[in-house]
Amino acid sequence: MENYSFLPVIVGTNINAYNMAISFYDAYRIKPIIVGRAPLAFTQYSNITSTQELNPALHTSTVFVAFLREIAKKYAKPKQKLILIGTDDLYVEMIIANQKELAQDFVFNYMSEALKEQVYIKKNFYELCEKHGLDTPNTYYYSCQSDEPFDEEVLFPVIIKPSDGVQYYRNPFEGLQKIYKVDSYEEINRIIEMVKSGGYKEDLIIQDYIPGDDTYMWDAVYYGNQHGKGQVISFAQVALQEHEMTAIGNYTALLTRFNEEMMTKLVDFCEAIGYKGFGNFDLKYDERDGKFKVFEVNIRQGRSSYYIDACGQKMATLFVDDLIYQKDKPLTYIDKPMLFTVVPKYVLKHFVKDAKLTAEIKQLLKSGDYVNPLFYRYDNHFKRKLYLAARQLNYVKKYRNSEWQGD
Repeated sequence: MENYSFLPVIVGTNINAYNMAISFYDAYRIKPIIVGRAPLAFTQYSNITSTQELNPALHTSTVFVAFLREIAKKYAKPKQKLILIGTDDLYVEMIIANQKELAQDFVFNYMSEALKEQVYIKKNFYELCEKHGLDTPNTYYYSCQSDEPFDEEVLFPVIIKPSDGVQYYRNPFEGLQKIYKVDSYEEINRIIEMVKSGGYKEDLIIQDYIPGDDTYMWDAVYYGNQHGKGQVISFAQVALQEHEMTAIGNYTALLTRFNEEMMTKLVDFCEAIGYKGFGNFDLKYDERDGKFKVFEVNIRQGRSSYYIDACGQKMATLFVDDLIYQKDKPLTYIDKPMLFTVVPKYVLKHFVKDAKLTAEIKQLLKSGDYVNPLFYRYDNHFKRKLYLAARQLNYVKKYRNSEWQGD
Protein backbone atom coordinates (compact mmCIF):
# COMPACT_ATOMS: atom_id res chain seq x y z
CA MET A 1 0.00 0.00 0.00
CA GLU A 2 1.28 3.44 -0.94
CA ASN A 3 2.14 5.77 1.91
CA TYR A 4 0.32 9.12 1.75
CA SER A 5 0.53 12.18 3.93
CA PHE A 6 -2.67 14.17 4.40
CA LEU A 7 -3.98 17.65 5.09
CA PRO A 8 -7.54 18.34 6.36
CA VAL A 9 -9.57 21.01 4.56
CA ILE A 10 -12.45 21.96 6.87
CA VAL A 11 -15.34 23.90 5.33
CA GLY A 12 -16.88 26.26 7.87
CA THR A 13 -15.63 28.70 10.48
CA ASN A 14 -18.05 27.80 13.29
CA ILE A 15 -17.72 25.90 16.56
CA ASN A 16 -18.12 22.59 14.71
CA ALA A 17 -15.18 23.53 12.46
CA TYR A 18 -13.09 24.37 15.52
CA ASN A 19 -13.90 21.03 17.17
CA MET A 20 -12.87 19.18 14.01
CA ALA A 21 -9.66 21.23 13.84
CA ILE A 22 -8.60 20.41 17.39
CA SER A 23 -9.44 16.75 16.77
CA PHE A 24 -6.87 16.73 13.96
CA TYR A 25 -4.35 18.72 15.96
CA ASP A 26 -4.72 16.47 18.98
CA ALA A 27 -4.35 13.28 16.94
CA TYR A 28 -1.67 14.32 14.44
CA ARG A 29 -0.36 17.81 15.36
CA ILE A 30 -1.64 19.01 11.98
CA LYS A 31 -3.11 22.50 11.53
CA PRO A 32 -6.03 22.18 9.09
CA ILE A 33 -6.96 24.62 6.32
CA ILE A 34 -10.18 26.43 7.30
CA VAL A 35 -12.48 27.47 4.43
CA GLY A 36 -15.47 29.75 4.90
CA ARG A 37 -17.53 32.77 3.90
CA ALA A 38 -16.41 35.00 6.75
CA PRO A 39 -14.24 34.75 9.87
CA LEU A 40 -15.85 33.70 13.14
CA ALA A 41 -14.16 34.04 16.51
CA PHE A 42 -14.20 30.27 17.15
CA THR A 43 -11.66 29.65 14.40
CA GLN A 44 -10.26 33.13 13.77
CA TYR A 45 -8.77 33.55 17.24
CA SER A 46 -6.84 30.30 17.32
CA ASN A 47 -3.26 29.09 17.12
CA ILE A 48 -4.26 25.85 15.45
CA THR A 49 -6.52 27.21 12.69
CA SER A 50 -4.18 29.94 11.52
CA THR A 51 -4.66 29.28 7.77
CA GLN A 52 -8.05 30.55 6.58
CA GLU A 53 -9.29 30.73 3.00
CA LEU A 54 -12.37 32.97 2.82
CA ASN A 55 -14.82 33.75 0.02
CA PRO A 56 -18.06 35.64 0.77
CA ALA A 57 -19.83 33.83 -2.09
CA LEU A 58 -18.91 30.34 -0.88
CA HIS A 59 -22.57 29.46 -0.34
CA THR A 60 -23.22 29.46 -4.10
CA SER A 61 -22.57 26.13 -5.78
CA THR A 62 -20.42 27.31 -8.70
CA VAL A 63 -18.19 29.42 -6.48
CA PHE A 64 -18.00 26.62 -3.91
CA VAL A 65 -16.53 24.10 -6.34
CA ALA A 66 -14.23 26.54 -8.13
CA PHE A 67 -12.88 27.98 -4.87
CA LEU A 68 -12.21 24.56 -3.36
CA ARG A 69 -10.40 23.46 -6.50
CA GLU A 70 -8.24 26.58 -6.34
CA ILE A 71 -7.39 25.74 -2.73
CA ALA A 72 -6.52 22.18 -3.78
CA LYS A 73 -4.04 23.50 -6.35
CA LYS A 74 -2.55 25.89 -3.80
CA TYR A 75 -1.84 23.16 -1.25
CA ALA A 76 -1.16 20.25 -3.61
CA LYS A 77 1.95 18.19 -2.85
CA PRO A 78 3.14 14.87 -4.24
CA LYS A 79 1.69 11.95 -2.29
CA GLN A 80 -0.44 14.22 -0.08
CA LYS A 81 -4.18 13.70 0.10
CA LEU A 82 -6.57 16.51 1.01
CA ILE A 83 -9.39 15.36 3.33
CA LEU A 84 -12.52 17.45 2.74
CA ILE A 85 -14.90 17.87 5.72
CA GLY A 86 -18.07 19.97 5.88
CA THR A 87 -19.31 21.41 9.17
CA ASP A 88 -22.80 22.65 8.38
CA ASP A 89 -25.73 21.29 6.37
CA LEU A 90 -25.34 23.64 3.40
CA TYR A 91 -21.66 22.86 2.85
CA VAL A 92 -22.24 19.12 3.25
CA GLU A 93 -25.11 19.28 0.77
CA MET A 94 -22.86 21.04 -1.75
CA ILE A 95 -20.06 18.50 -1.26
CA ILE A 96 -22.56 15.70 -1.89
CA ALA A 97 -24.04 17.44 -4.95
CA ASN A 98 -20.58 18.01 -6.47
CA GLN A 99 -18.84 14.78 -5.48
CA LYS A 100 -17.68 13.90 -8.97
CA GLU A 101 -15.82 17.18 -9.51
CA LEU A 102 -14.46 17.45 -5.98
CA ALA A 103 -13.18 13.88 -6.00
CA GLN A 104 -10.54 14.94 -8.54
CA ASP A 105 -8.76 16.89 -5.78
CA PHE A 106 -10.07 15.63 -2.43
CA VAL A 107 -10.92 12.49 -0.51
CA PHE A 108 -14.11 12.55 1.60
CA ASN A 109 -16.78 10.23 2.94
CA TYR A 110 -20.36 11.26 2.23
CA MET A 111 -23.45 9.44 1.02
CA SER A 112 -24.92 9.59 -2.48
CA GLU A 113 -27.22 12.43 -3.44
CA ALA A 114 -30.14 9.98 -3.72
CA LEU A 115 -29.63 8.75 -0.14
CA LYS A 116 -29.16 12.31 1.10
CA GLU A 117 -32.66 13.14 -0.20
CA GLN A 118 -33.99 10.18 1.79
CA VAL A 119 -32.40 11.07 5.13
CA TYR A 120 -32.17 14.87 5.07
CA ILE A 121 -35.74 15.62 3.95
CA LYS A 122 -37.67 14.83 7.10
CA LYS A 123 -40.77 13.46 5.39
CA ASN A 124 -38.62 10.88 3.58
CA PHE A 125 -36.58 10.20 6.71
CA TYR A 126 -39.65 9.37 8.82
CA GLU A 127 -40.80 6.90 6.16
CA LEU A 128 -37.36 5.25 6.28
CA CYS A 129 -37.52 5.08 10.08
CA GLU A 130 -40.91 3.37 9.99
CA LYS A 131 -39.63 0.84 7.45
CA HIS A 132 -36.58 -0.01 9.58
CA GLY A 133 -38.20 -0.04 13.02
CA LEU A 134 -37.15 3.33 14.50
CA ASP A 135 -39.85 5.14 16.47
CA THR A 136 -40.73 8.75 15.53
CA PRO A 137 -43.30 11.25 16.86
CA ASN A 138 -46.78 11.34 15.28
CA THR A 139 -46.23 13.61 12.29
CA TYR A 140 -48.32 15.53 9.75
CA TYR A 141 -47.15 17.43 6.67
CA TYR A 142 -48.18 20.71 5.10
CA SER A 143 -47.02 21.76 1.64
CA CYS A 144 -46.17 25.46 1.51
CA GLN A 145 -47.30 25.42 -2.12
CA SER A 146 -50.86 24.85 -0.91
CA ASP A 147 -53.36 27.68 -0.46
CA GLU A 148 -55.54 25.67 1.92
CA PRO A 149 -55.35 26.05 5.72
CA PHE A 150 -54.10 23.13 7.81
CA ASP A 151 -57.10 21.34 9.32
CA GLU A 152 -56.02 17.77 10.09
CA GLU A 153 -57.02 16.52 13.52
CA VAL A 154 -54.11 16.87 15.95
CA LEU A 155 -53.63 16.83 19.71
CA PHE A 156 -52.17 20.07 21.05
CA PRO A 157 -49.55 21.23 21.70
CA VAL A 158 -47.69 20.53 18.46
CA ILE A 159 -44.28 21.44 17.10
CA ILE A 160 -43.86 23.07 13.67
CA LYS A 161 -40.52 22.88 11.82
CA PRO A 162 -39.27 22.77 8.22
CA SER A 163 -38.80 19.50 6.38
CA ASP A 164 -35.88 21.01 4.42
CA GLY A 165 -33.69 23.08 6.75
CA VAL A 166 -31.33 24.38 4.05
CA GLN A 167 -34.16 25.85 1.95
CA TYR A 168 -35.83 27.23 5.09
CA TYR A 169 -32.76 29.22 6.12
CA ARG A 170 -32.25 30.43 2.55
CA ASN A 171 -35.55 32.33 2.97
CA PRO A 172 -35.23 34.34 6.19
CA PHE A 173 -38.16 36.35 7.52
CA GLU A 174 -39.08 38.32 10.61
CA GLY A 175 -40.03 35.92 13.41
CA LEU A 176 -37.94 33.03 12.08
CA GLN A 177 -37.37 30.28 14.66
CA LYS A 178 -35.82 26.84 14.41
CA ILE A 179 -39.03 25.31 15.80
CA TYR A 180 -42.42 26.62 16.93
CA LYS A 181 -44.52 25.20 19.76
CA VAL A 182 -48.21 26.03 19.25
CA ASP A 183 -51.54 25.36 20.97
CA SER A 184 -54.24 26.11 18.39
CA TYR A 185 -55.16 25.82 14.71
CA GLU A 186 -55.14 29.61 14.53
CA GLU A 187 -51.47 29.64 15.60
CA ILE A 188 -50.59 26.82 13.18
CA ASN A 189 -52.02 28.69 10.22
CA ARG A 190 -50.51 32.02 11.30
CA ILE A 191 -47.05 30.43 11.35
CA ILE A 192 -47.67 28.70 8.01
CA GLU A 193 -48.48 32.07 6.40
CA MET A 194 -45.47 33.72 8.03
CA VAL A 195 -43.12 31.02 6.74
CA LYS A 196 -44.65 31.10 3.25
CA SER A 197 -44.24 34.88 3.12
CA GLY A 198 -40.47 34.38 3.40
CA GLY A 199 -40.46 32.31 0.21
CA TYR A 200 -40.12 28.79 1.66
CA LYS A 201 -41.99 26.40 -0.66
CA GLU A 202 -41.20 22.96 0.76
CA ASP A 203 -43.11 20.92 3.37
CA LEU A 204 -43.60 21.92 6.98
CA ILE A 205 -43.60 19.23 9.65
CA ILE A 206 -46.44 19.45 12.19
CA GLN A 207 -45.58 17.04 14.96
CA ASP A 208 -46.82 15.69 18.26
CA TYR A 209 -45.06 17.49 21.11
CA ILE A 210 -43.29 15.04 23.42
CA PRO A 211 -43.38 16.38 26.99
CA GLY A 212 -40.21 16.81 29.02
CA ASP A 213 -37.46 19.36 29.59
CA ASP A 214 -33.95 19.44 28.08
CA THR A 215 -32.96 16.26 29.96
CA TYR A 216 -35.48 14.22 27.93
CA MET A 217 -33.46 14.99 24.79
CA TRP A 218 -30.85 12.48 23.59
CA ASP A 219 -27.98 12.53 21.13
CA ALA A 220 -26.22 9.78 19.17
CA VAL A 221 -23.12 9.98 16.99
CA TYR A 222 -22.51 7.37 14.27
CA TYR A 223 -19.68 6.95 11.80
CA GLY A 224 -20.01 4.62 8.83
CA ASN A 225 -16.91 4.04 6.71
CA GLN A 226 -16.74 4.50 2.94
CA HIS A 227 -18.16 0.97 2.53
CA GLY A 228 -21.19 1.73 4.74
CA LYS A 229 -19.94 -0.32 7.69
CA GLY A 230 -20.43 1.09 11.21
CA GLN A 231 -17.27 2.13 13.03
CA VAL A 232 -18.53 4.03 16.10
CA ILE A 233 -21.84 4.57 17.89
CA SER A 234 -22.48 6.71 20.97
CA PHE A 235 -25.51 7.65 23.04
CA ALA A 236 -25.79 10.68 25.32
CA GLN A 237 -28.37 12.44 27.48
CA VAL A 238 -28.75 16.18 27.07
CA ALA A 239 -28.39 18.22 30.24
CA LEU A 240 -28.84 21.66 28.64
CA GLN A 241 -29.48 23.15 25.23
CA GLU A 242 -29.42 26.69 23.90
CA HIS A 243 -32.50 28.58 25.06
CA GLU A 244 -32.68 31.19 22.27
CA MET A 245 -35.47 30.26 19.86
CA THR A 246 -33.19 30.52 16.80
CA ALA A 247 -30.77 28.00 18.35
CA ILE A 248 -33.02 25.40 20.04
CA GLY A 249 -31.59 21.94 19.42
CA ASN A 250 -27.97 23.04 19.83
CA TYR A 251 -26.78 21.21 22.92
CA THR A 252 -24.59 23.00 25.44
CA ALA A 253 -24.09 20.10 27.86
CA LEU A 254 -24.61 16.35 27.67
CA LEU A 255 -23.57 13.14 29.44
CA THR A 256 -22.62 9.89 27.75
CA ARG A 257 -24.83 6.85 28.37
CA PHE A 258 -24.71 3.22 27.34
CA ASN A 259 -27.94 1.81 25.91
CA GLU A 260 -26.99 -1.22 23.84
CA GLU A 261 -30.49 -1.81 22.49
CA MET A 262 -30.96 1.73 21.17
CA MET A 263 -27.39 2.04 19.92
CA THR A 264 -27.73 -1.25 18.02
CA LYS A 265 -31.03 -0.09 16.50
CA LEU A 266 -29.34 3.04 15.15
CA VAL A 267 -26.38 1.07 13.75
CA ASP A 268 -28.70 -1.47 12.10
CA PHE A 269 -30.69 1.39 10.53
CA CYS A 270 -27.55 3.10 9.17
CA GLU A 271 -26.01 -0.08 7.80
CA ALA A 272 -29.31 -1.17 6.22
CA ILE A 273 -29.59 2.06 4.21
CA GLY A 274 -25.86 2.24 3.38
CA TYR A 275 -25.17 5.38 5.42
CA LYS A 276 -21.62 6.74 4.98
CA GLY A 277 -19.77 9.29 7.08
CA PHE A 278 -20.93 10.94 10.27
CA GLY A 279 -24.54 10.98 11.36
CA ASN A 280 -25.74 12.91 14.40
CA PHE A 281 -29.16 11.73 15.63
CA ASP A 282 -31.53 13.86 17.72
CA LEU A 283 -34.01 11.89 19.84
CA LYS A 284 -36.40 12.49 22.72
CA TYR A 285 -37.53 10.03 25.36
CA ASP A 286 -41.31 9.73 25.52
CA GLU A 287 -42.28 8.66 29.04
CA ARG A 288 -45.88 8.15 27.87
CA ASP A 289 -44.89 4.92 26.09
CA GLY A 290 -41.29 4.43 27.25
CA LYS A 291 -39.80 4.83 23.75
CA PHE A 292 -37.01 6.94 22.28
CA LYS A 293 -38.46 8.92 19.34
CA VAL A 294 -36.07 9.96 16.56
CA PHE A 295 -36.47 13.53 15.29
CA GLU A 296 -33.74 13.70 12.65
CA VAL A 297 -30.23 12.76 11.64
CA ASN A 298 -27.81 15.54 10.77
CA ILE A 299 -25.70 14.35 7.82
CA ARG A 300 -22.45 15.37 9.51
CA GLN A 301 -20.83 15.46 12.93
CA GLY A 302 -22.65 17.87 15.25
CA ARG A 303 -21.21 20.76 17.22
CA SER A 304 -21.38 18.64 20.39
CA SER A 305 -20.02 15.45 18.77
CA TYR A 306 -16.56 16.23 20.14
CA TYR A 307 -17.48 14.22 23.23
CA ILE A 308 -16.55 11.06 21.31
CA ASP A 309 -12.97 12.44 21.09
CA ALA A 310 -12.96 12.80 24.87
CA CYS A 311 -14.03 9.16 25.07
CA GLY A 312 -11.08 8.02 22.97
CA GLN A 313 -12.68 7.84 19.51
CA LYS A 314 -11.23 10.84 17.70
CA MET A 315 -13.28 12.14 14.77
CA ALA A 316 -10.07 12.93 12.90
CA THR A 317 -8.77 9.37 13.30
CA LEU A 318 -12.05 7.93 12.00
CA PHE A 319 -11.62 9.93 8.79
CA VAL A 320 -7.90 9.17 8.45
CA ASP A 321 -8.11 5.43 9.18
CA ASP A 322 -10.96 5.14 6.68
CA LEU A 323 -9.84 7.43 3.83
CA ILE A 324 -6.04 7.36 4.06
CA TYR A 325 -5.13 3.98 5.56
CA GLN A 326 -8.21 2.01 4.39
CA LYS A 327 -8.41 0.27 7.77
CA ASP A 328 -11.19 -2.23 8.38
CA LYS A 329 -12.12 -1.78 12.04
CA PRO A 330 -14.74 -3.40 14.29
CA LEU A 331 -17.69 -1.34 15.52
CA THR A 332 -17.00 0.46 18.81
CA TYR A 333 -19.79 1.16 21.31
CA ILE A 334 -18.81 4.18 23.43
CA ASP A 335 -19.43 3.48 27.11
CA LYS A 336 -16.98 5.80 28.91
CA PRO A 337 -18.66 8.22 31.39
CA MET A 338 -18.07 11.76 30.10
CA LEU A 339 -19.59 15.22 30.48
CA PHE A 340 -19.44 17.51 27.44
CA THR A 341 -20.03 21.22 28.01
CA VAL A 342 -19.53 24.59 26.36
CA VAL A 343 -21.10 26.50 29.26
CA PRO A 344 -19.47 27.50 32.57
CA LYS A 345 -19.57 25.21 35.60
CA TYR A 346 -21.84 27.77 37.31
CA VAL A 347 -24.49 27.24 34.62
CA LEU A 348 -24.22 23.46 34.91
CA LYS A 349 -24.63 23.56 38.68
CA HIS A 350 -27.54 26.03 38.74
CA PHE A 351 -29.66 25.56 35.59
CA VAL A 352 -29.98 21.79 35.08
CA LYS A 353 -33.47 21.03 36.40
CA ASP A 354 -33.00 17.39 37.36
CA ALA A 355 -31.43 17.09 40.85
CA LYS A 356 -30.04 13.59 40.20
CA LEU A 357 -28.40 14.77 36.98
CA THR A 358 -26.97 17.83 38.73
CA ALA A 359 -25.37 15.58 41.35
CA GLU A 360 -23.88 13.41 38.61
CA ILE A 361 -22.53 16.49 36.79
CA LYS A 362 -20.86 17.70 39.98
CA GLN A 363 -19.24 14.29 40.44
CA LEU A 364 -17.92 14.24 36.84
CA LEU A 365 -16.54 17.75 37.26
CA LYS A 366 -14.85 16.68 40.47
CA SER A 367 -13.33 13.53 38.91
CA GLY A 368 -12.16 15.40 35.80
CA ASP A 369 -14.30 13.33 33.42
CA TYR A 370 -15.51 16.33 31.40
CA VAL A 371 -14.47 18.28 28.32
CA ASN A 372 -15.04 21.79 27.02
CA PRO A 373 -13.39 21.85 23.58
CA LEU A 374 -13.37 25.65 23.42
CA PHE A 375 -10.76 25.67 26.19
CA TYR A 376 -8.32 23.47 24.29
CA ARG A 377 -5.05 23.16 26.20
CA TYR A 378 -2.76 23.78 23.19
CA ASP A 379 -4.62 26.86 21.99
CA ASN A 380 -3.50 29.96 23.89
CA HIS A 381 -4.27 32.75 21.43
CA PHE A 382 -4.60 35.94 23.53
CA LYS A 383 -7.69 37.30 21.74
CA ARG A 384 -9.27 33.87 22.13
CA LYS A 385 -8.93 34.05 25.90
CA LEU A 386 -10.69 37.44 25.94
CA TYR A 387 -13.42 36.20 23.61
CA LEU A 388 -14.06 33.06 25.67
CA ALA A 389 -14.17 34.98 28.95
CA ALA A 390 -16.84 37.28 27.50
CA ARG A 391 -18.72 34.31 26.05
CA GLN A 392 -18.78 32.45 29.37
CA LEU A 393 -20.12 35.53 31.15
CA ASN A 394 -22.77 35.94 28.47
CA TYR A 395 -23.90 32.32 28.97
CA VAL A 396 -24.51 33.00 32.66
CA LYS A 397 -26.64 36.03 31.73
CA LYS A 398 -28.53 34.10 29.03
CA TYR A 399 -29.53 31.21 31.26
CA ARG A 400 -30.32 33.50 34.19
CA ASN A 401 -32.64 35.63 32.03
CA SER A 402 -34.12 32.82 29.95
CA GLU A 403 -37.86 32.24 30.01
CA TRP A 404 -37.44 28.92 28.16
CA GLN A 405 -39.41 26.18 29.88
CA GLY A 406 -38.58 23.29 27.54
CA ASP A 407 -41.42 21.13 28.81
